[in-house]
Amino acid sequence: MAKTPDGKNTSGRGQRDLKVKVKSARGRKLSSTRWLQRQLNDPYVKRAQAEGYRGRAAFKILELDEKYRFLVPGARVVDLGCAPGGWLQVAVKRVNSLGERSGKRIGTVLGIDLQEVEPVAGAEVHQLDFMDDGADDKVKEWLGGKADVVMSDMAAASSGHKQTDHLRIISLCETAAYFAFDVLEEGGTFVAKVLAGGAEGDLQKLLKQKFTKVANVKPPSSRSDSSEKFVVATGFRG
Repeated sequence: MAKTPDGKNTSGRGQRDLKVKVKSARGRKLSSTRWLQRQLNDPYVKRAQAEGYRGRAAFKILELDEKYRFLVPGARVVDLGCAPGGWLQVAVKRVNSLGERSGKRIGTVLGIDLQEVEPVAGAEVHQLDFMDDGADDKVKEWLGGKADVVMSDMAAASSGHKQTDHLRIISLCETAAYFAFDVLEEGGTFVAKVLAGGAEGDLQKLLKQKFTKVANVKPPSSRSDSSEKFVVATGFRG
């Protein structure tokens, strides 16, 4: 029997739609009202609140890891653009950085962001621009070696123009990929968000040269009306 993320059955007949409706307030834009209504009715938002995650995006990396199994105990993980910290929370549990899983190897989780991020237990967070000269050397120093996983849920600031935003995020993803080439251990994994739009061919070609397998995935928790997808590149050739 099918269930939604909040555990409710979807197959029953005669069930009433219990969606929350938000009235437009004076001074609030219609787009803001729609966003608020979507948030209030999003089962992943509710589930994130119930399970203590900092945002619904945590379920994206959870679903990707369920399929590709790159966040393993003992892994050294770098999260680029880690704010607000949901991906860090997932990584901490999966790689056992707190040592809570007896008998399992203890991993390391490192978060990097331009802005200050509220601390996450089990993760080391640094305020740093990963594009700065020497940033890769700093990350390897903090890790005590190379990384097994570099992941990114970053998105460039929206301009409101779809094609421009697509080009910006592809450029950001390519920059993150080159950073990953500098810090990844042989056999490592690169995971990053991209926006579908036709300009990602060069990125795909680049990744296929550097990794043994490259997959493009839209996890279930990614909103259906969003053009985002994730590239999962495994088996870094070094």
